[in-house]
Amino acid sequence: MHQSLRIATATAAAAALTGALLVAGAGSALAAPSRLQGDFNGDGYRDLVIAAPIGKISGREGAGYVTVVYGTKSGLDKSKHTVISQATTGIPGTPEAGDYFGDRLTTGDLDGDGYTDLVVGVHSERIGSTDSFGVLTVIWGGATGLTTGTDIASPLPKYRNELGWALAAGDFDGDGHTDLAAGNNSTPSLNIFKGPISRTGKAAALVGIDTTAATGIYPDKLVAGNVNRDGATDLLVMGQQESGNVYATRSVLYKGSSTGLKASSKLAGGYAAAIADVDKDGYGDIITGNFMEKSAEEPNGGPGGAVTVTYGSASGLSTRTPVRITQDTASVPGTAEKNDRFGWSVSAGDTDGDGYADVAVGASGEALGSKQSAGTVTVLRGSAKGLTGTGSKSFSQDTAGVPGAAEARDEFGGSVWVTDSNNDGRAELVAGAAAENSGVGSVWLFKTGSGGITATGSTAFGPGSVGGPAGISYFGDDFAN
Repeated sequence: MHQSLRIATATAAAAALTGALLVAGAGSALAAPSRLQGDFNGDGYRDLVIAAPIGKISGREGAGYVTVVYGTKSGLDKSKHTVISQATTGIPGTPEAGDYFGDRLTTGDLDGDGYTDLVVGVHSERIGSTDSFGVLTVIWGGATGLTTGTDIASPLPKYRNELGWALAAGDFDGDGHTDLAAGNNSTPSLNIFKGPISRTGKAAALVGIDTTAATGIYPDKLVAGNVNRDGATDLLVMGQQESGNVYATRSVLYKGSSTGLKASSKLAGGYAAAIADVDKDGYGDIITGNFMEKSAEEPNGGPGGAVTVTYGSASGLSTRTPVRITQDTASVPGTAEKNDRFGWSVSAGDTDGDGYADVAVGASGEALGSKQSAGTVTVLRGSAKGLTGTGSKSFSQDTAGVPGAAEARDEFGGSVWVTDSNNDGRAELVAGAAAENSGVGSVWLFKTGSGGITATGSTAFGPGSVGGPAGISYFGDDFAN
């Protein structure tokens, strides 16, 4: 599959395996932080967090780690990076097999100091010798980037059954402080840690929400955003709803308010989502990705998968008819085929500077000729009409200018992230293929311009290029949102 894993230098290898911090893209300690969401070191450029949840740390298979690549005026620069695991000095915990550190991530300025912080939901972490699992580790941003961390210690829910299985951050009550939403497999199934959260791990308060009792939907995935353009962040809860013996995928919007999150309307279900304004009317639109085939259990699936746009309005969800897009939609590249998994991953941002959010959609199961599950990423364009197939582009490892070569079971597009890392007003595309090179994993960086995302000048790298440990890691399995 992708390029063989190599360790950049002996020093970098030793640092990664012992968990030491590698060279970070540090901002000046004298400069005021940018307060830009996604900027860990406060230098005015957004940074990237790459999950490698089954990486071997301290000899423990599946302990997991994350790599931070810092943004610059020239975009993301992999030479400015940090590798963080539970073996890293200043990070709580001890690497253990099956912890999967990094497979649940979110970001937000939890302590209000102007630097974005990283939250890792270590949902497989056993609490002592008990049968309880799940810790929430906050890795604090600062002038030198992400360094030390703290586990949230209080208040905590009575039962922590895989606490951190789902994560999202936002100001859900509009009080000016960032809150943290964390799902688990207990009652209540959703826990809101009210901000600010101190560096000693204390939240201002804890509010439990039983989403299953209120809506029938268990929180399997959480996505934060502002749909109705008020002063409080809304929260999309995605999961399954039981109906008889059928567990159908559903989503529900919890609207933020001065008194916290309140269950609102149900909408298209799926397994991935983003909230962004694709029609530039000032309201956040909800884009759900459902890679499954359409069926009674998956009514929002499609031939080879689908994405559904549910439009926002001042009251929450718009009365406008949601739009479903597949690879059979006019002007969308490719052909919808079973097992394409179109909609496996979704991310949104304005890639061409026209003010409309565009949407990147991963189809990790897409076959290219005889190469099964080689994978593609399609970028759909936002417009005054909303999200359509017009002007969309598709990329794979066989696209001219894209490094590497498509091979069976690469699963390119298994993760996508759209971010403006150089702060020029146009978001670039990051695509992951965790299965690349038999599970070592790799990440691609695509540039952008007035015409949107382009393959020209794209680059790719695996964990060896950023000091990651050798072996299977699923590097690029996810990116922090």
